Amino acid sequence: MTTSVVVTGLGITSPNGLGTQDFWAATRSGKSGIGRITRFDPAQYPARLAGEIPGFAASDHLPSRLLPQTDRMTRLALVAADWALADAGVRPAEVPEFGMGVVTASSSGGFEFGQGELQNLWSQGSQYVSAYQSFAWFYAVNSGQISIRNGMKGPSSVVVSDQAGGLDAVAQARRQIRRGTGLIVSGAVDASICPWGWVAQLAGERLSTSEEPTRAYLPFDSAARGHVPGEGGALLVLESAEAARARGARVYGEIAGYGATFDPKPGSGRPPGLRKAIELALDDARLTPPEVDVVFADAAAVPELDRIEAQAIRDVFGPGGVAVTAPKTMTGRLYSGAAPLDLAAAFLAMEDGLIPPTVNVEPAPEYGLDLVVGRPRQAEVRSALVLARGHGGFNSAVVVRAAS
Repeated sequence: MTTSVVVTGLGITSPNGLGTQDFWAATRSGKSGIGRITRFDPAQYPARLAGEIPGFAASDHLPSRLLPQTDRMTRLALVAADWALADAGVRPAEVPEFGMGVVTASSSGGFEFGQGELQNLWSQGSQYVSAYQSFAWFYAVNSGQISIRNGMKGPSSVVVSDQAGGLDAVAQARRQIRRGTGLIVSGAVDASICPWGWVAQLAGERLSTSEEPTRAYLPFDSAARGHVPGEGGALLVLESAEAARARGARVYGEIAGYGATFDPKPGSGRPPGLRKAIELALDDARLTPPEVDVVFADAAAVPELDRIEAQAIRDVFGPGGVAVTAPKTMTGRLYSGAAPLDLAAAFLAMEDGLIPPTVNVEPAPEYGLDLVVGRPRQAEVRSALVLARGHGGFNSAVVVRAAS
């Protein structure tokens, strides 16, 4: 019998809310965290808006010894992990150290830390470069620092598949639980809103250059012209359903299905892989399309990518056959952190019986989607599909199901 893997804790750091309660209150009400960049002067760049996390002071949450060796991304991740474990009622010191692991994703690593050390190198010399540069920039650093802080010596890893990575990490964590690991912290937190990171994101040519926060990120809208980046994400505590029941844990729901594909070479004439990823996830969850209550869209806000996603959803569910939402319109795209945040939102939607809205968007009729816009929609949510795509052809889909 296949082991059911459930989520027992959530830790959220988001531009529209720091912590699960603040995030969900903002998301329910359609409150956006997108605005002009404040972490550096964006005047010389063509894109000037981002989803920044306001009011986060790492020194309020972490010991001072960690601050010189960590990037903002890692500080956010450490705090999110602390919150997720507390939410799950887990005290790591009371759990066997080889029975816990960490699987995260990263899209860019610690860009801001790396930029600072490069500036030290060219302005002052190599002797002024921190020894912590050897790992603080690295994609795997969040997994490493979380495992060290919590004494987690079980299976740990990092997944790098751009914006699909957050779902891929959760799927890898589910595999490790099924292989016998007692508990895995999984998900992703990204943060690269600094000049070096900003130039790298601009190079992808998918950023919106609008200076109006309410008109900058408009997926499935005829005015879509790219996305707004953001920082943050979510970390989740995963356990087997049996272990969660044995300790009387609160269960948000189950990671019920997963599918991943890679798009064919451009110009090959073969279809994109997103539809197949959806079908694989539904098959893994043993659900039929009518049993899915809502789709949390990838929402690229690039017309061709929106067309591909809408087509995949219509092909599986039929025109207007399932409610679709993109709450990331309130946060910006958080890269590898975006989809885990959507997973958290899906579980919270199940608890509250509502679908969070897509803000500021006027759905273009040619997409044929039942997009939830403007305000939340009251609905019984028993299962949800979360989609994510990474630059270069990654497609991932996860089905989550309410606790039975």
